[in-house]
Order: sequence, then C-alpha cells, then structure tokens
Amino acid sequence: MLSIHNLARIAVANPEKTASTPATVTPARATVAIAFVHGMLAGMINAGRDTRPLLARANIAAALLSDAGARIPVDRYAELYNLVNRELDDEGFGLFSQPLRVGSFEFLSRGVVTAPSLAAAIERGIRFLRLLLPELVVSLEIHGEQARLSIAEADQRLFIGRVFAFEWLLRLLHGLFSWLVGREIVLDSVSFPYPRPDHADDYALIYTARSTFDADRLTAVFAANLLELPVRRDEAALQTFLDGAPGKLTMLYRRDREMVLRVRKILREALPSSMSLVEVADLLHLSPRTLHRRIEDEGASFQAIKDALRRDLAINTLAKTTRAISTIAGELGFADATAFYRAFVRWTGMAPAHYRRRLQHAAGKAHARHDGTG
Repeated sequence: MLSIHNLARIAVANPEKTASTPATVTPARATVAIAFVHGMLAGMINAGRDTRPLLARANIAAALLSDAGARIPVDRYAELYNLVNRELDDEGFGLFSQPLRVGSFEFLSRGVVTAPSLAAAIERGIRFLRLLLPELVVSLEIHGEQARLSIAEADQRLFIGRVFAFEWLLRLLHGLFSWLVGREIVLDSVSFPYPRPDHADDYALIYTARSTFDADRLTAVFAANLLELPVRRDEAALQTFLDGAPGKLTMLYRRDREMVLRVRKILREALPSSMSLVEVADLLHLSPRTLHRRIEDEGASFQAIKDALRRDLAINTLAKTTRAISTIAGELGFADATAFYRAFVRWTGMAPAHYRRRLQHAAGKAHARHDGTG
C-alpha cells in the first residue's frame, strides 16, 4: 500500500490530475495518422464514390486528406469505419473482388466465441476467412516457443489499398482474439510485406514497436503458450461487444488509450509500491466504479494494466541491463524473485533468465548481420 507521502508525490508530479484543475482542461485524445483514412477510403474512391458526406458525418474535415501529417481522433476514425462499411454494404471497404457483406464480422465473432481455446478460435477464424476472402490466405504455425500468424496474398493477386488491407486484417484478428481471451495478445514482432510506410510510427501503438518491412508475407509472432488460453467470453458478452463493432476494434488494445495511459503512468510513478484501484481512482477524482467502467470501455482491466506495465518494464530491463533477477523483482514491486519468476512465465511463457539469453542471442545475430559476418 502507498503511504500518504507517496500519494502526495504522485499528485504533485501530475498537476493536471489535481482537484484544482480547471474543468475546461481535457486530456490528449488518442489519434491515428491520416494515411489510415486514405486506405479506408481507397475502395470508394476507386469506384468513383463521393467520400465527403461520410467524412462530414464522422466529423472529419475533408481538407485533412491533403495533409500528409494530419491526425484524427481514433473515435472519429472508428465512426468512419462503420459508416463506410454500411455505405458499401462491405466490411472489406470495397478492396477485394467480392464484398464482405455487413454482418460478416458478427458471424465470424459468433463462430469463434464458443471455441474452447485461443488456438481453436484462430483455426475457426482461418476457415471462415478462407470462404469469404480469397485474396488473402491466413495461416497459423508453431515453431518451438513461437506461434506465427501469417497473412499472405493468394497467387500474388493485386488489389486496391494493399497496405491498408494487411493493416486492417491484422488489426481485426488481433483485436478479436485478444477480446476473446480477455487480455491483449502481446505480439513479439510483426513483419509486413511492403516497404516501411510514412505512418509506420503508429504501428508501435497498434501492433508492436518491433515491426519490420519488405517481407514476403505478413507474420505476427507471439508466445505459443498463449494458444492454450481459454476463451473467456460468452454470448451475453458478445452482444455488448458487437455494439459499435467492427469499428470499435480500432479503439481496443491500443497503447495510447487515454484512461489506460493515465492509470499506467500513476502505477509506474508509484513503483516499487503497489497501488489499488481505489487509490488510483482517488488520485483521478473518480469513483472506483467509474474508473473500472472507463478502463473496461477501453478494452482493459486494472489488473491487466498493472501486469502489462510490469511486463514491459521487466522485458526492457532484461534487454538493456545486467541487473540481477532479484533486483528487477524488487524494483517492480514483487515480494520476492519467486513471485516475479511465476509472473514472467505467465506473461511470456519462459523464465526471465531464458528470455534474457534469447534477447542476447537475437542481438548478437543482428550485430553479425550488420557487420557482414553472419
């Protein structure tokens, strides 16, 4: 538990969260690069459709499309997502040879929500997409401790908005499968089958900071033990989830979610002390129930935020320092090294020391390739 001194220190370090903050001050909103809007509208533009009415309904200024550096709030992007789907009666945005009629995502969701595990859900999703999306082939492979979800073009077919099509399908599947198991599926790395786009910095917010380009296919890598996770959602939860979907997925499991980030910042500044939901809610001048709802609306939970923070800090420390495992455990607020060990295995599927050796091995190989000795 935090002392009064530590609570006061955090409040001073975050003046925007104090009671004296003017009501007119609002926190920064999550945004997306305008390039994603260009990709979303490519099918309509190719068909000669006027996109301005939909942009206006989503409260997005059409003039922003000519500004390569423009960004729009993610909630407006999600609204445009659903508007385009309904306008075209195509949840594939008019990018493919045959439309994905409105309702396709619902049927995909209903088909996977009854799966017993993440592995079974992914396999059902793959079969569903094989029927409705012939241009892209989705597959799942397991290589030792790694699972690899791949998306490739069938027979090297070309289609409109190629970059966005890969971005969209990975986001759709990653968001859906994360929701099914009730936690973010952490992507260790993603390789994309095209040159690095100008908006690639956003990939760290949406997929992973470890993104590479010019691959022969899209490959998203994550810990294979996550495939054993049980599906935790049911039909009742699905009904709520489908309200606002599939555009809603653009706002879930992002790394720039407003309330998630605010809670994460408070928890980080409190380390090695551990704060409760009640303590964090008090600092944010919210009731615990309201904070719980706000976090849940952003696709997370208080425990998931705490776990993700300590996981990210642990991985970063293991990669960049030689500090002892017991020291890292103490810095992250664990009672002892054993508790940290158990948590790290749950997060990554392997022991901290093993993970560190794997990172060092990967770094050594990259250095050898850079020197031309590999």
